[in-house]
Amino acid sequence: MSNYDAVTSEITEIRSTYIRDRFAFVPGTQLTRIIKELGATDDDLKKLASVSDGLKSDPTLPFRKTRTGRFGFDPRSMRVRRLEFQPFMLSMEDDFVRHDSGQVRIFDEIQNDLQLNTALQALFVFKFLVVEGVTVTHRPKLDYDSDQWICTLLNVRTITDGDLIGEPALEGVHSDGVDHTMTTYLGSENMTDDSAVTFLHDMREVNGTRWHDTNADLLRAKAQHRDFLDTCLIVDHESKHSVSTLYAADKSKPATRDLLAFLTRKPVAEGHHSHAFDSLKPHRELPMTVGLRLLDSAPST
Repeated sequence: MSNYDAVTSEITEIRSTYIRDRFAFVPGTQLTRIIKELGATDDDLKKLASVSDGLKSDPTLPFRKTRTGRFGFDPRSMRVRRLEFQPFMLSMEDDFVRHDSGQVRIFDEIQNDLQLNTALQALFVFKFLVVEGVTVTHRPKLDYDSDQWICTLLNVRTITDGDLIGEPALEGVHSDGVDHTMTTYLGSENMTDDSAVTFLHDMREVNGTRWHDTNADLLRAKAQHRDFLDTCLIVDHESKHSVSTLYAADKSKPATRDLLAFLTRKPVAEGHHSHAFDSLKPHRELPMTVGLRLLDSAPST
C-alpha cells in the first residue's frame, strides 16, 4: 500500500467516526502525517506553529488576539479560494450568548503568511475530505440547495496574565452558528495541564452556562488539545460545546494558547442576520486558490 493509500484509509476512518459519533478527535501526530501527504512541507509546518505571533488585538475581548479570513469551498470546480472581507456576527439565534452577541465585529484579516502556508492549505483539503457529503441537521435560514460552502477561519491566541484571565470560550456553552466546526491546536506557553478542556454537550444544555456549571447528565464527550495539530471536528448543530479556562503554570509569567478554528456552513438565505455580508466574491487583494480532493470510497450518510 502506498503512503497516499494509507492516508486515504486513515481519513476514511476519521470520516466514518465523524458520521457515526457526530464528533471526532484527531491526534496531532496522525494529522501531521496526513497533511504532509496532502502537500504540507516540513518548513511550513514549523512556520504554522509560530504564525500566531503576528496576531492583532480582538475587537471585543481584551484577553485575545485574533485574525480572520473567509474561504469558499466549491465542489464544482474542486477548489477552495479566499473570499472578500466581510464583517462577522454570531447571535443568540446561533446558540451564542455573550455580551457581543448580535454585534457586528470587524477583525484584522489573515495575511499570506497563513493562507499561503502549505500546511494550512492541506488542513482545508483534509476538512473537505471529512465533511463533504455528510448529512447534518439543517440550521434555519441557511441555503442547503447550494453546493457551496463558506468557511470562516479564525486564528486566535488566548492570553492569561496578571491582569487578565484568558477564556477560550467566554460565552460558555454554545454553538458556532455553522454546520461543521473544526479546531486545530498550534501550541501554548506556560499553560497548566488542566487548562482549555473542550466539553461536548447535548443540545438540551442551556446556552451560556459556564463549563463548570453544566449538567453532567448532558455531557457527551470531552477532549483536550495538547499537542501540535491536535484537532476536534464537531457537527455544530447537533451538539453544543464549552471550553475551560486558560491557567498559567507560572503565575508570574503570561500563558498563551494558539488555535485555528474552521467554521464551515452553507451560504445564508434571506432573513438570516448575516445575509448582508455573506459574499461569495473572491478577495482581490489577497487571492488564494487551492485544489480539493474527494475520497473515492467515502461514506456519505
